[in-house]
Amino acid sequence: MRKFLSLLVGMSIGAMIGALLVIFFSPVASDEFQSNLQSHYQRALKSGREASARRRKELEEELHELRQQ
Repeated sequence: MRKFLSLLVGMSIGAMIGALLVIFFSPVASDEFQSNLQSHYQRALKSGREASARRRKELEEELHELRQQ
């Protein structure tokens, strides 16, 4: 358990350092960077919701078929 906790702490610290390096050394201005980040986040969120809705529909159809039998 101790090794796992150390791994999580190390990964978290590495992710934070990586994020800071990206922010400081990004070739675009901060406003443009924030705008790009928000648009990527919104696209990812939309894709996730669409995938979730498709999967839900598939599962509901499968449930309906199983109840018919």
